[in-house]
Amino acid sequence: MTRNRQRAEAKGRRAEFWAALWLTIKGYRILAMREKTRSGELDIVARKSNILAIVEVKARDTLEAGINALTWHQQQRIIRGTASYTGRNRRLAGLAIRYDIIVIRPWKWPHHIRQAFLLEGRSSLDFN
Repeated sequence: MTRNRQRAEAKGRRAEFWAALWLTIKGYRILAMREKTRSGELDIVARKSNILAIVEVKARDTLEAGINALTWHQQQRIIRGTASYTGRNRRLAGLAIRYDIIVIRPWKWPHHIRQAFLLEGRSSLDFN
């Protein structure tokens, strides 16, 4: 692994830590972090009452850059990974699933965007 890739990996881990802490403060229970599935990795899986939040964490300089970093293909991977995760964890059946993004920016509070994209993989956000 190159030095730049190692730095990016460390930055991502720190961002996920801060995002999980932020969610915990907001009353979510963290069920999994960096959950490996056949489709890829789910950054954070959290629960709050009857909602299962699948949270993608992006560490970027601006909010817009963080949101735009989540591509349609990544959304599809996350949706497939969620199906795999919930299939292995039957106790989660019946919970509403929500796809969120938390953008971690330097020297700013984490920005939590609920329902950032829909099951069909279309963004519910529009910055254009």
